[in-house]
Amino acid sequence: MMHILSLVRALDLPDWMIGAGFVRNKVWDYLHGYKNKEVPTQDIDLIYFDAGDLSEETEKEYDRRLRDKFNVNWSAKNQARMHEFDEREEQYKNTEEALSEWVETPTCVAVRLEENDALNIFAPNGIDDLVNLVVRPSPAHLNDLETFWNRIKRKEWAKKWPKLKFVES
Repeated sequence: MMHILSLVRALDLPDWMIGAGFVRNKVWDYLHGYKNKEVPTQDIDLIYFDAGDLSEETEKEYDRRLRDKFNVNWSAKNQARMHEFDEREEQYKNTEEALSEWVETPTCVAVRLEENDALNIFAPNGIDDLVNLVVRPSPAHLNDLETFWNRIKRKEWAKKWPKLKFVES
C-alpha cells in the first residue's frame, strides 16, 4: 500500500487521496482474519480535485501512467467534474466533500501520503462503521436505498466478508 501511495504522490496531483476498496477492503480483511486470503481489490480509486482541467482524457492518462508503474486497474477521477456524474447542481468544493457523498459510510474513507511521509486519513462520515463492520448508506444516500442495496448485492460483500452488518439508518 505504501508503494502505491508513493506512486500517486509522485504525480503531484492537487488535493488527491485513494479511497474506497483500497482502505475498506484492507480493514475488513484484517477484521475477518484474512491473513493469507485477502479479498482482491478490483481497482484502485484515486480521486483528486483540479478545477483547471476537467478533461476525462487527463484522468485516463493518469490511469495509464500509474498502470505502467503498477499493473492494476486504476480509476482516477477528478472530483471537480464529478458533480455532473452525480447529477448535482453545484461543483464539489474539494475531494473530501465528494468523498463524503459516496454511497456507503465505510467506503467514504481515504488516505493520502504527505510529502513528509505521514499518512493523512480522510473520513468525513467517521470510521466507526468501517472498524465495526457496519455498512450503512452515507447521509447523502439515506433517501436512495435502492442504489445502496443494489451496490451491496452487486459487490457480493456478504459472501466475501460474512461478519458485515447491513443497516439502512
